[in-house]
Amino acid sequence: MSSLPVDAAVPSPFDLTDAEVDAFGRDGAVILRGVLSDDEVGTLVRGVERNLAALSPLGMNATEPGRPGAFVEDFRNWQRIGEYEDVIRGSALGRVAGELMGSREVRLFHDHLLVKEPGTLDRSPWHQDQPYYCIDGLQTVSFWIPLDPVARPSTLEFVAGSHGGKWYMPRSFVKKSAMVFDDGALEEVPDVDADRAAFPIKGWAMQPGDAVAFNMLTLHAAAGSPARRRAFSVRFTGDDVTWAPRPHRTSPPFDDVALPAGAPLDDPAFPVVWSRAGG
Repeated sequence: MSSLPVDAAVPSPFDLTDAEVDAFGRDGAVILRGVLSDDEVGTLVRGVERNLAALSPLGMNATEPGRPGAFVEDFRNWQRIGEYEDVIRGSALGRVAGELMGSREVRLFHDHLLVKEPGTLDRSPWHQDQPYYCIDGLQTVSFWIPLDPVARPSTLEFVAGSHGGKWYMPRSFVKKSAMVFDDGALEEVPDVDADRAAFPIKGWAMQPGDAVAFNMLTLHAAAGSPARRRAFSVRFTGDDVTWAPRPHRTSPPFDDVALPAGAPLDDPAFPVVWSRAGG
């Protein structure tokens, strides 16, 4: 495991407002403007380009065959790409996650690279993240951080208030096959796009340094992108999250973790990145 260099950039002096905390609790998603400094964005850009040049065994082009562009994903690279670890540990993200979740302690769950090259038409369908995972609990937060300007039509969208506890069936984006759970084990994701006016959809145009923070049960989706759209996502867990082995392979998989069901995430794969003073 690498450690922060002595001359690491000072974290951006970002402070949450009460309104932002309230929006996260109410809607399950909130826009945070300028949560990362220019230096931190630059560090992530260098890390992303290193990642794209050498994908891990979990990396893939998730674009449907025959479709234009490319949607490149990769997972769990913080231990081999120091730029990712530097921002995860050294920025305001861990503290902000703890304040949004109301947690005494914040653990890293995993990092996620998402790059849509110019002209990628493939839409990321409506889904929740947590049903793909091997964790239970309510105190979760993901940050979606664009490293290129993102117009409103190409941004991540959310169904406000959909994080209330219901789990929907996780399916693969391309083949639409059931993942993690067997067919019929969970209700199917509602067809949001069939009647968008019936759902409280939120989304924001974004600039590098902005982030959307959202609960792992909040329904979300994203359209294709005419321009290059590099995004880095990092997911954190709070005090009530426990290990939950699933019947089938999770996305991403954690085959290297051997915790008993119901145990706290006390494993080197999930380091503590922030603790509340006096907690």
